[in-house]
Amino acid sequence: MAFKDSFIEKFMEVSGRIGSQRHLVAIRDSFIAAMPITMAGSIAVLLNVFLRDLPVNLGWHGFANAMAPLVEINGYVYGGTIAVMAMFFAFSLGSNLAESYGVNSLAGGLISFGSFIAVIPQSLNFSTELTGIDNNTLTALTDFGLNVTQSADAASLTTSGSGVLGLSYLGATGLFSALIIGMISTMIYSFLMRKNLTIKMPDTVPPAVTKAFAAIIPGTIAIYTSAFIGYIAFTLTGLPLTDLISQYIQQPLMGLSQGLGSVIFLSFLIQLFWFFGLHGHNVLAPIMDGVYGAALNENTAVYEATRDIAQLPWDWTRGSFDAYAQMGGSGVTLALIVAIFWVSKREDHRTIAKLSAPMGIFNINEPIIFGMPIVLNPQFAIPWLVTPPILATIAYLATSWGLVPPVFLAVPWITPPGLYAYLATGGSFAAAFLSLFNLVVAFFIYLPFVLVANRVNIGEDEANY
Repeated sequence: MAFKDSFIEKFMEVSGRIGSQRHLVAIRDSFIAAMPITMAGSIAVLLNVFLRDLPVNLGWHGFANAMAPLVEINGYVYGGTIAVMAMFFAFSLGSNLAESYGVNSLAGGLISFGSFIAVIPQSLNFSTELTGIDNNTLTALTDFGLNVTQSADAASLTTSGSGVLGLSYLGATGLFSALIIGMISTMIYSFLMRKNLTIKMPDTVPPAVTKAFAAIIPGTIAIYTSAFIGYIAFTLTGLPLTDLISQYIQQPLMGLSQGLGSVIFLSFLIQLFWFFGLHGHNVLAPIMDGVYGAALNENTAVYEATRDIAQLPWDWTRGSFDAYAQMGGSGVTLALIVAIFWVSKREDHRTIAKLSAPMGIFNINEPIIFGMPIVLNPQFAIPWLVTPPILATIAYLATSWGLVPPVFLAVPWITPPGLYAYLATGGSFAAAFLSLFNLVVAFFIYLPFVLVANRVNIGEDEANY
């Protein structure tokens, strides 16, 4: 028991430090703050699935044409949310991190935002196909000073524009750049603020003006530092810093996240943290939202651009965990509640299940986690730890084999099982069936442990704690 208590205490201490580390907390809170933006954009894409994509596939062109104005409005909503969410995230990260350092959070958000924009390419090349144009016209265009590229069977006109932001960097592709640049710039700003490298104003000056002037020197240095880093990166490699971060950091991390082993391991870790009473999703939020959340947003962007599920780049995203391996909340406790109703003879368990069932349908399961309890309860440790990894494996294989489409839309986490998967995949009945099938699998995993619990009296149960 001494070793057990020592291990639990050490685990809780290490986990607590991870969960309270200021940079990880700022990342977590920034992704949480972006939820209204993500949700609004996902709703717009989902509506267009039912107003445009499905009707067109069914041949209901009249209905699709009648809904065209609403479809266009949904496009505007998407363009103002998910399409530019890296900008929102950069501001939110700077604000949260500056607040954790005890300095002006609004200025921190604005400086992070400005620093992120400073490293985005602001000159773009545009290529226009000229295939079919006669040689005399191509020669005239070249003589006029335009950049015309010709090959044996094709020709194209290349032009460039300056002062135009690369919009592709403002969405999911730019999230890691916003995270890294936002973190660096805000740390520089916060460090200089705490060192009092500021412009001092008289006490008679209004507080808002004092705060603004105080942030001028630290903010200017932070933004210039970011711009200098971006310039050096482009000078040495010929690639914008955002492309370098995407190519050498974001894409490899997201690629690693797509392995079955990574999905199983992360599902297990969530349960392990919860078993010790720590909110697994919050502790692992920088990975869950930073990597799998970016995959979800990229899937959304690709679908909005192509309207083709086959083109989605990532099989497993943030919503995949909730759709197939967290029905009723962490540990798929909705299946446990059903198993208790089905075979449990213990009044204490049945009472807790009755109280937890209404909330469990909407994926709120703290009553049963702490009421049974499941936390530190050896009776249910095995099914609690293994059920989500098993269900994630089933769903992962079904997705990679093409039996269900990848999750590409954010859905409110309180959406009931089955319906969540249906909406998150743009109306796939196969995904809804898979979610309910996994719920049945979870029921049979929990069933023998509920039966065993019938043979344990309450006094013995309490002695285990």
